[in-house]
Amino acid sequence: MSSRTLRGVALACLGALSATLAAAQAVDALSYRHDLDAATRARVAQVLAPATDFSRAESFEAMPAGAGTTDRLVNADIFSQPSANLDFEGRQRFAVGNGLFRKDWVAAPSSTRASDGLGPFFNARSCQACHVKDGRAHVPESFAGLEREEAVGLLLRLSVPALTDAERRRVEAREINTLPEPLYGGQLQNFAVPGLAAEGSIAIAYEEFPVELAGGETAMLRKPAYRIENLGYGPMREDVMVSPRLAPPMLGLGLLEAIHEDDIRANADRRDDPDGVLGRINRVPVLQADGSVTQGVGRFGWKAGQPTITHQSADAFANDMGLSTRLHPEPWGDCTPAQEQCRGMPHGVQADLGPYEVPDEALALVDSYASNLAVPRRRDVNDARVLDGKRLFYQARCTACHVPKYVTRRDAERPEHAFQLIWPYTDMLLHDMGEGLSDGRPEGEAGPRDWRTPPLWGIGLTHTVNPRASFLHDGRARTLLEAVLWHGGEAQAARDRVVAMTPQERADLIRFLESL
Repeated sequence: MSSRTLRGVALACLGALSATLAAAQAVDALSYRHDLDAATRARVAQVLAPATDFSRAESFEAMPAGAGTTDRLVNADIFSQPSANLDFEGRQRFAVGNGLFRKDWVAAPSSTRASDGLGPFFNARSCQACHVKDGRAHVPESFAGLEREEAVGLLLRLSVPALTDAERRRVEAREINTLPEPLYGGQLQNFAVPGLAAEGSIAIAYEEFPVELAGGETAMLRKPAYRIENLGYGPMREDVMVSPRLAPPMLGLGLLEAIHEDDIRANADRRDDPDGVLGRINRVPVLQADGSVTQGVGRFGWKAGQPTITHQSADAFANDMGLSTRLHPEPWGDCTPAQEQCRGMPHGVQADLGPYEVPDEALALVDSYASNLAVPRRRDVNDARVLDGKRLFYQARCTACHVPKYVTRRDAERPEHAFQLIWPYTDMLLHDMGEGLSDGRPEGEAGPRDWRTPPLWGIGLTHTVNPRASFLHDGRARTLLEAVLWHGGEAQAARDRVVAMTPQERADLIRFLESL
């Protein structure tokens, strides 16, 4: 045997040994996945290994939601399809939940007894009014003259610092970190039922500025400044903190809920990132069935402030529409004690329908719907430019936060979500995104500059579903490139690599994002 052949055999053996060691390390890293046996952990570790070959798509990459991926015709309704692996009963519950998600609620008292209880203050009459066709909302050019039916999914959260000694002690005990604005509560309500004035209206002014890109290109970013006008109940506290929130897309939520909690913790445990990426979990209170409260992992909302889809839905019913549920039993929604007239308005609780305006079964049906909105099949996964864009996405280290793939819990609560290979492109963690994106307002353990990494699946179909949709938490970014260029803080290094790309490389990167 020649020396060249011997050297080749030795290198092959070393390569095999390295691969074996890497696989063993990966399996060991998944030792916390007690829902999987050792053999399955080995397979999962192999499947979840980061991509290294960008000459072709990975196995099952075109199916971002596993067996739940929908391959329906791509049109404006593509985000409103049920998970493909739902059984007949599941599709029935999805359809009924869809009706509840779309229905317009009305003020009490009303002849439509199962649909009254709206308000007294509210931002929208239905869930669908903000989540346009279950996709991303948009910011209008002007809020002047908007009617109730034209709710657009942008709202303002309100809070103030703790001032009294008792309030400060609660802050130090981490029970709270801010308080609702004493008169206007935790959210500005721009609509009200007959007999009440709305709390106020939103006005936005944009300041545009250029960002120079490599290759002679220039991008224009716009920075919003918010004003609250037409206050209906007197002045707010001068130290009020205002945070805008745009309604995000709804697809794939049940699969995000089925990501193993310890996979999220493993993402947070990484401490050797060369760019200084340090994601954190937002630990949030979780109300249990027996009325007790435990600490859980925040998964939903722009700052990961809600632990489950049910909590997220109940919070939206209470704050956006003024509707009570078992998690928010007050029928007056966000009316503060100072708003006595608001709290005294008729409500929609019906004795024969239970103690809440949204009964438990209705909340569960909305939960079934929101949990099973399908993720569309990927397009052009083997296109040369898409593959090159994927390579650039990895090289720019966007994957430090936008973690590509997971295998969901084998013991997931809903069988259609169990043991699925999914590609959401998120680590589900909070990250410091820099001063440019700071809203000046903490939420739980999330600071003013902290935002949860949003999933990217379906992002390429955003404008197919809602042509006026925009990006980031307040809709300031009109394009995907603008959204990237607003990244700062822990994402600054990745953003700067995108700026330094050639125009063709940036176009390929966007082409990859548009394929998701």
